[in-house]
Amino acid sequence: MRELRVVGLEPDAKHVVLADPTTGDKFRIPVDDTLRAAARGDLARLGQIQIETTSQLRPREIQARIRGGASVEQVAEEAGIPVAKVERFAYPVLLERSRAADMAKMGHPVRPDGPTVETLLEIVTQAFRARGHSLDEAEWDAWRDDEGFWVAQLRWDAGRSTNRAHWRYQPDAHGGTITALDDIAADLVDPDCGRPLRYLTPVYSARDIDDYTEIESTDRRAPITLDTPVLDQPAPEPVTVVEETAVAVTVRDDAEASRAPQAPAKDKRGKPALPSWDDVLLGVRSNGRI
Repeated sequence: MRELRVVGLEPDAKHVVLADPTTGDKFRIPVDDTLRAAARGDLARLGQIQIETTSQLRPREIQARIRGGASVEQVAEEAGIPVAKVERFAYPVLLERSRAADMAKMGHPVRPDGPTVETLLEIVTQAFRARGHSLDEAEWDAWRDDEGFWVAQLRWDAGRSTNRAHWRYQPDAHGGTITALDDIAADLVDPDCGRPLRYLTPVYSARDIDDYTEIESTDRRAPITLDTPVLDQPAPEPVTVVEETAVAVTVRDDAEASRAPQAPAKDKRGKPALPSWDDVLLGVRSNGRI
């Protein structure tokens, strides 16, 4: 960086003439607000001028965006300028938002029967304790909406979900009133604060119900297998089950069976066979029985 020295002003007094003492080259710069702020050492005014000339947003617009709930990073990305330049104008507005959040915690929620005696902070602390949450890990914030009212926000994480509750805060001489703007905020200030929040209720579609019914019917038809190995155990002794049933049984002895009538033997031509002489004389039958 080369060092220049001031030579003087041009006749119209709108430019300052500078010269390089080594080479003798001359330069000129306009006499504007940037030069005046730099000559006075006014860094705030100098940064404001730089934002006005290089950014799409003016400092007042930047503060309005911050007051409306935008973050410093969002405004810097929108304006196309470094975050450090936005922080210079956002700092007082962030303090204003922090004070509004603290005032909202001391406000009194409005229920159907009127404002509560307890403050919003006391009621929310009881609700968090009843649900097993820690209020120390939650974050409070506030900003102004389009109608000019302060909106207080409570943000906390529960498992893998991020929850946000919003209230409208209207300050007054008695600490202000708090009105819930969403279901989560209404549940937190409800007298029955021990019940679970409604955002945990699952929602099923008709397609999900049909799929579940189809899977359930398939599981009922599927064979049941046991993965647990079966140890070698002695086979159970057979058990004989005796059923007492009245059955009529007819038993015949061999003598009675022998006296049973038998069909007469027939020859090859289908005629009754004639007994032999031995059968007639000795009384022996042809079948070998006496």
